[in-house]
Amino acid sequence: MNLLDHLRRMAGNNLWSNDRLYRAVLALEPGEFEAERTSFFPSIKATLNHILAVDLLYLDFLEEGGIGAAAHDDFVPFDEPRALFAAQLVADRRLIAFCDALSEADLDRRVITDRREDGMIPERIGDILAHAFLHDIHHRGQVHAMLSGTSVAPPQLDEFLLDYDLKLRKTEVERLGLDDQTNATS
Repeated sequence: MNLLDHLRRMAGNNLWSNDRLYRAVLALEPGEFEAERTSFFPSIKATLNHILAVDLLYLDFLEEGGIGAAAHDDFVPFDEPRALFAAQLVADRRLIAFCDALSEADLDRRVITDRREDGMIPERIGDILAHAFLHDIHHRGQVHAMLSGTSVAPPQLDEFLLDYDLKLRKTEVERLGLDDQTNATS
């Protein structure tokens, strides 16, 4: 597998992981979504909003949309988990489409990232994608841990890449239209 294929699979993993995580979040009892918890951000709601805000920032950088830091700074947090989930799905699909359109040469191409106080910094597309995936995994892990203190068990989030786990994700990846990406032997 080359790096581009790996990044495409990670974009699919992002959609799949978010889908699993949000399905758990949607099953929470009233008040649990916004309840104060111990983590980097003070609630499941705040953490999931942060993930989406940063995803929108990096998507703007990658797509060279011209919004810049305002994509994050002007983000209006969602109060309701269903609407947040719907917005996250749109962002995840945009990321998949972006990755699917890339060539190997694009990974080293630099795009401008608007870091407001630090200025306009050119970054490699491959590095931005790798960072975005790490960022999302990091904060999904925090939501996963916070779910442990709720009425809903946290979902398994690491059954995406191996053929061994195919039986555990098959229905979901088919529903999400990811079956071409998830089976390494196809």
